Amino acid sequence: MTATTANGGGDDARMRTQQSPLASKRAKDDGTPAEENRKGKFGGYFTLGYKEGFNQWWANIPAAAAEHAVLSYIPYLRKPPTHTQTGSAPPSTTASTMSLDPSVEKEAPPVRTNSLMDPYGPRQWNSQMVELGGKNRALNEFSVERLDEAHEQNLVMLHGYGAGLGFFYKNFEGLSRVPGWTVYALDLLGMGRSSRPPFRVHSKDRQKSIAEAEDWFIDALEEWRVKRKIDRFTLLGHSLGGYMAVAYALKYPGHLNKLILASPVGIPEDPYAVNAAMPDPSDSTVTNEVFQDQEATTEHSNPNIPDSAKTTGDNNNFLNARSKAQKQSGSGDDRPPSAPRKPLPKWLTYLWDANISPFSLVRWAGPLGPRFVSGWTSRRFSHLPPDEAQALHNYAYSLFKQRGSGEYALAYILAPGAFARSPLIRRIHGVGRQMIATNGSSTSSVAIAQQRRENGIPVVLMYGENDWMDIAGGYAAEQRINEEKERVLKSASAEEKENDRGSAKCLIIKKAGHHVYLDGFGEFNEVMREEMMDVSKRG
Repeated sequence: MTATTANGGGDDARMRTQQSPLASKRAKDDGTPAEENRKGKFGGYFTLGYKEGFNQWWANIPAAAAEHAVLSYIPYLRKPPTHTQTGSAPPSTTASTMSLDPSVEKEAPPVRTNSLMDPYGPRQWNSQMVELGGKNRALNEFSVERLDEAHEQNLVMLHGYGAGLGFFYKNFEGLSRVPGWTVYALDLLGMGRSSRPPFRVHSKDRQKSIAEAEDWFIDALEEWRVKRKIDRFTLLGHSLGGYMAVAYALKYPGHLNKLILASPVGIPEDPYAVNAAMPDPSDSTVTNEVFQDQEATTEHSNPNIPDSAKTTGDNNNFLNARSKAQKQSGSGDDRPPSAPRKPLPKWLTYLWDANISPFSLVRWAGPLGPRFVSGWTSRRFSHLPPDEAQALHNYAYSLFKQRGSGEYALAYILAPGAFARSPLIRRIHGVGRQMIATNGSSTSSVAIAQQRRENGIPVVLMYGENDWMDIAGGYAAEQRINEEKERVLKSASAEEKENDRGSAKCLIIKKAGHHVYLDGFGEFNEVMREEMMDVSKRG
């Protein structure tokens, strides 16, 4: 199946556009349409009632139980394995109401699905905490392994800021259908259910501080790879996970077969963010992440993006994406790219510069925390069935309330308004073009004579057609990568040209927003399977 006909795929996509249970309940209680409940200065933002919010805060559902509930919606699995060793999770004040195996204290035995109950089986599902070196450093891992066949390829999935691997629950089954592949999803260090060691940056130099913050995450990923004895793999990163995936490819070259970036943050360059100035609120990804309604996102196509650009990766649509960004900002073609913008509110920049994360506010809010979180979850999951939306709300709150750790890296990586302090557009062309040893290992202790340059790797950028992330940045990255390939191959030998694997393309997933893997999971899974099969064919 081609990418243009991938919508829905074979994933039994149940794209029911129901209101989130929180918004629906509020509308039912007062007899007002849910959309009208979102109006007003504050009340409409937080759709969970005070009583319900207090009850959730008091119940204090453990993160392990909340993750288990979300993963229970994976087709053909039903009873997912869930280890209960959650790093730095607060103790529960009441017994969990979730159905976890009481005989398992920390580790969870793998669950197998056979071909009778699983038409794409047999498969083995695993949940475990992978301990790393140092004090309190471990990554939460969920994996799907195909049985009775050779394991030749590995896919590693990284979530976005403050999220967790459970958000990929719509993708695990669909992606693990590809023969010869093992699928891994990881919680970033200091996020999700991974351990939460104290986050510290020691350097006072701007660029070194950025590098320290990036290394905090990608060094843990590399240590996990070594511990898992995985030589090469395909890396998928969403949002902040996409940013870190690029940073990993640059620091630890020679280990990726393909890099897939799903609505990555930090690609476009904003001169004011680079110099700590403030972007306009209308361009702020933070604002759109909180208030964009996913029910509208998944129901409607974006008329500003032509059909030829959707999932086909039309290389001629960079200007179309740029025009879209200009229309959204109201600039037309009169304002130059470097024109000044209005500042963000002073209170927001103060909190950002003080490194006070939104999750700190949730923790400080106490019984009001679940209500605050509902302002995001009721919109973000409004396109999902009520029971799934409620499970994701519980899961999100269970993660947000945990002790702060990796979340504090954000202020070092992004300026207020979520523009990168060290934009990826300056660096992404180096992906797949780093120097490595002739045997493919790191060059840190290898003589120059024993080094060679990478042969390039395929880079795929995916955005939702209603994505508030800068799609124009994706097309610009595609252009930079392809230009670098052309430059490198100008002086290359015939053999080097033949062996070069570098490429870049930008794909648009229909009727999806920033959370493209969830909003348009049917098409996303189909496109991902095609990309995975392409890796298998390349060998």
